[in-house]
Amino acid sequence: MTSTGPDAATSFTEFARSRLDRFRRTAFLLCGSWHTADDLTAIVLAKLYRRWRRVEHLADLDAYARRMLLRAWLDERRRPWRREHATATPPERPADAGSGPEGTHDRMAVVALLAELPPRRRAVLVLRYFNDLSVEQTAVAMGCSTGTVKSQTARALETLRGRLGSGIAFAREY
Repeated sequence: MTSTGPDAATSFTEFARSRLDRFRRTAFLLCGSWHTADDLTAIVLAKLYRRWRRVEHLADLDAYARRMLLRAWLDERRRPWRREHATATPPERPADAGSGPEGTHDRMAVVALLAELPPRRRAVLVLRYFNDLSVEQTAVAMGCSTGTVKSQTARALETLRGRLGSGIAFAREY
């Protein structure tokens, strides 16, 4: 483990605190479970802390951390015990203030449908629409071409539209 001084520890703590909720929500959208999302977030932050001295000055540290999160999720999916299928349960966090029952129902439907998508398509949608990344940024995060991002986005949105019917409108831009 790389030792970190007080300044590095302070800068890491500030970084982690300011992004913890976003990492956790991104992890949830990828894996569909708050417990697994917490585990993935902890794994990524622990690895990031060990590398902090080397990476704290990167131009886009958020992209680096997102890529770590994506890889941790993919690694977790490859583990043998992940082949077990959990039952679908509603999200454990309360709905945002001001959202009505329709918004909660739509959110739950989207999360359930995201869980049914293949990993790459789910990752593309989470990175593009939840993290508001451009096609180019998503391609870098996933280690693929922009054409792959566009085609995976189009196919994923087509699948979601087909399964949801006219219940929820998705953006048609990719």
